[in-house]
Amino acid sequence: MATEDEFRAAVEAVSGLTKDPGNDTKLRLYALYKQATEGDVAGKRPGMMDFVGRAKYDAWAATSGMDPAAARTEYVSIVDGLT
Repeated sequence: MATEDEFRAAVEAVSGLTKDPGNDTKLRLYALYKQATEGDVAGKRPGMMDFVGRAKYDAWAATSGMDPAAARTEYVSIVDGLT
């Protein structure tokens, strides 16, 4: 399991990436970050014309039920593979 310090370091490392990891990876990182920091998604799914909001919501919803510690660990693992 990743520690809180490792998670924070990985979050900071993402902002320093020089190569774009691609939309799928960014969505996965977004979802894992939200799950680790806020828990399961809440609220209504954005309308079909809000493509970005809908994609983010769906990615986060896919992590529903995941333990925040597991989300932190997967987040750190993905970032380690990018750096």
